[in-house]
Amino acid sequence: MSVSILSGWRTVAGLVLSAALFGVYAHGGPAWPLGFIALVPCLLAFDTARGAGGALRDGLLMSIAFVVAVFTWFGFAIGTFTGIGPAAGLAALVLAAPLLQPQWIAFALVRHVVGRRHGALLRALAGASAWVATEWLVPRLLDDTLGHGLHASRVLRQNADLGGAVGLTFVLILVNEAIATAITRRHEGVRALAAPLSIAFLLPIAMTGYGLSRLSSLMPSHQEDVVAVRVGMVQANIVDYERLRREMGAFEVVRHVLDTHARLSRIATEQHDVDALLWSETVYPTTFGNAKSEAGQEFDQAILDLVALERVPLVFGTYDRDEAGEYNAAAFVEPGKGLLGFYRKTHPFPLTEFVPAWLDGPRFRALFPWAGTWRAGDGPRVFPLRTTDGREVQVMPLICLDDVDSMLAIDGARLGAQAILGMSNDSWFTRHPLGAELHLNVAAFRSIETRLPQLRVTANGISAAIDARGEIVERTAMDREAVLVGTLHARTPEPTLMVRWGNWVGPTAFASLLLYGLVAMMGWIRRHWRSRHARQATIADDAPLDVAMLTPFWRFVIASLRVVSRGGVLWMALQALTNDGTPINPVAQVWTFVGLVLLPEAASWSLMRAFAAVLRIEDNTLVIEQPSRRLEIATSDIVDAHVWHVPLPTTGVQLHLRAGPWRHAIVGIDPLRVIQRLRDAGAAGVRDSILDARAAHHGHALHSVRHRLLDHPLLKFGLFPLLPALPAFRLHQVIAYGGTFGEWQTYGAKAWLLALFVWWASWAVNLAMIAAGLRVLVEAGTLLPLAVRPQKTTDVRRMLEIAARALFYIGVPLWLAMRLWPW
Repeated sequence: MSVSILSGWRTVAGLVLSAALFGVYAHGGPAWPLGFIALVPCLLAFDTARGAGGALRDGLLMSIAFVVAVFTWFGFAIGTFTGIGPAAGLAALVLAAPLLQPQWIAFALVRHVVGRRHGALLRALAGASAWVATEWLVPRLLDDTLGHGLHASRVLRQNADLGGAVGLTFVLILVNEAIATAITRRHEGVRALAAPLSIAFLLPIAMTGYGLSRLSSLMPSHQEDVVAVRVGMVQANIVDYERLRREMGAFEVVRHVLDTHARLSRIATEQHDVDALLWSETVYPTTFGNAKSEAGQEFDQAILDLVALERVPLVFGTYDRDEAGEYNAAAFVEPGKGLLGFYRKTHPFPLTEFVPAWLDGPRFRALFPWAGTWRAGDGPRVFPLRTTDGREVQVMPLICLDDVDSMLAIDGARLGAQAILGMSNDSWFTRHPLGAELHLNVAAFRSIETRLPQLRVTANGISAAIDARGEIVERTAMDREAVLVGTLHARTPEPTLMVRWGNWVGPTAFASLLLYGLVAMMGWIRRHWRSRHARQATIADDAPLDVAMLTPFWRFVIASLRVVSRGGVLWMALQALTNDGTPINPVAQVWTFVGLVLLPEAASWSLMRAFAAVLRIEDNTLVIEQPSRRLEIATSDIVDAHVWHVPLPTTGVQLHLRAGPWRHAIVGIDPLRVIQRLRDAGAAGVRDSILDARAAHHGHALHSVRHRLLDHPLLKFGLFPLLPALPAFRLHQVIAYGGTFGEWQTYGAKAWLLALFVWWASWAVNLAMIAAGLRVLVEAGTLLPLAVRPQKTTDVRRMLEIAARALFYIGVPLWLAMRLWPW
């Protein structure tokens, strides 16, 4: 007990120490080297986990510790913004930690599972892959990742043009894993330490070499055809428009905002001789060019007059609207030409700006009256920023959360952008500057990944000028009125690996894990088939049998789950058959299948595994072994054995001992052979009744005619659905996007893979419903011979199963081909 307690405290200490180190690392600056060691105590703690449950627990605890150490400011900001108070905001953040940082849980679980069968290297690669794959699959508010902490390293951050900040995270995890492995092998000699220490040393060296090379190539002397444009960024330090409206009135607020920006803009043009002006996000708090009132038309004209007077183009945050609704937008205005167009914010802030349609409604609005009503834009746009003397730079605007999306900046670079113009309102970070610093560093990575310079203006800080190396050349302080002048040294750079391949690290890691999982699954299936075939080839020998031991209560629970699962898929099939032609939403259908069929089926399978046992007969003794106990029953003490007449959750045999009925049943095995084996071992009291004989023959039929390959769920509902899904998905891609990978090229790999998953899942659900219908016919046909000739039940069922497999694997594809063939 004391050893267990001591081990638990060591685990907690390791998690807390790593969290504390990450808390320091998150502040940036000279703390960036901590990124290479901060994970080590946590890894050593993870290595002590006992079983997958322990790994899951440790990952959950680490996600909470990490959020508390790194994002406490975010909880306080939430509390202040929503009015619930800093303490309540922090509590809400802690409760949501597993959802905000799920990569810790995936990381701990995957590295534990892989580490049980493989060495430290594959465990490290699998864990790092699980981390970055989870970050790719599960969106986070600021898209934060460990690699962002390396922005403080001028050299190492240059590696982000290869794999983004996520690529840096992958390398950081590998280095930490190498150091942790070296620590665990410290008593095994120099040879055992050579491999992990080499990795821990060579990876940073390689990063340094590449970073120095990229810095050298990006020096001004190596750049040709550079267009220089001076842009004045106006940080007016006007925030909390709602309070100002209450104090001044809506008209006076807009007038005050425009007057302040006009004054600061004149300073920029007259004192700093800028070529263009950039104002922050939603600085003009109404629609531009589509006025809602006469006062709005006057304000629109005032902006146009300012641009004409100063004779420089202006980019500013405003609203746009169409028949679908309103948008957070950036307007481009030129002297002499007026409004050029709008960019609509692609990623509105969740809840405060945008509410998904599935969540929105009167009840939600009543609970959260402050929730936003803006709509999401439709992706990147590139505009010309033209000076009065004819210089022109192709710029891509990004608004607030847009700059945390790597693919949005990459898509803009692919459209020909030469620079990034960022606009944000980080006023809710005023009391929490660490949040503003994080947002700025994340935005800087967009410049490294695309090698495009960036000018970023905010309402009250931090505004900044960022060059193509990710260097923050100029910046302002928080909560200050300021005019910041940044020079865009714009050119069309050579496409980086990130621009060519997109955000490839996460999808590649995910695909690698899927491949590993498939190989591991096929290996397990192969071993399972071999061992099962060897055990059940003959029942006369002493080979052990895989069974489960269930009490009446757990039989009822598992049987209920099976009834819900099997009944659920039959209900869905009936609904599909009786549908009156109304289109079925495939996503809703998949989620219904998950909730009604998959979850109860998975729960029943897990419970059966929890009560798994191995049965054998040794020296006229029935031996049942489970991980935590071993039962021995003399066969002479077994006076009878009754077969379950209703095979739910599966076939079962209930033993009766001299002392009375045994409360556990032997479940999941051929009852006819089990009874015969007990008789052969000396259980002479086991007798036959007519009902038991029929139930035994029924159970024998259920177990004797299974095909180890064709009846396996992985083939039936995992691989086989790809046969109809892939052609249908390709046809959809060609029609909707012009090519097989059209959606990938338009919206990125994640959207393409998600669409492919939906098509596969939809076909898997439909094939499961077809299989359920065929299963009803097979089970009903199996019952017919029981009343007349029970000995023929197995033969009848074998014929029915062959017919069902033919209809499923051959009939369904033929039926689809006949429907699609242009007769």
